[in-house]
Amino acid sequence: MKILIAAALMVLTMPSMATEYIFRDLMANTLPSAQCRTPAQASETASKPYTLERYSKQFCQTQGYGWHLHQIKTAGTTICTPCADQTELQKCHQQDVVVSCQRVKPGSVGMLPGKG
Repeated sequence: MKILIAAALMVLTMPSMATEYIFRDLMANTLPSAQCRTPAQASETASKPYTLERYSKQFCQTQGYGWHLHQIKTAGTTICTPCADQTELQKCHQQDVVVSCQRVKPGSVGMLPGKG
């Protein structure tokens, strides 16, 4: 019984190998919507959480293999431009969106053959 408790304590007190990450902050702009809408609707569509998250994931994926979205730091500012054929309608996008991307640091979780 004492041996079992001692073995359990040794396993619990062993240092665990934590995964390490590389972080990178990016600033980018989203694309304007495809449809012309009223100014209120266009602004709302551009700043929706779904739109921001979708573009933020794409920003991180452009960095290469293994890069993922860690967090959206700032949502940026909404910029609207009038449509060419209908001046009362607009298309909007988010400018200067800042995101934090992460990637697993090579070698931190047994990614090297024969190690880990």
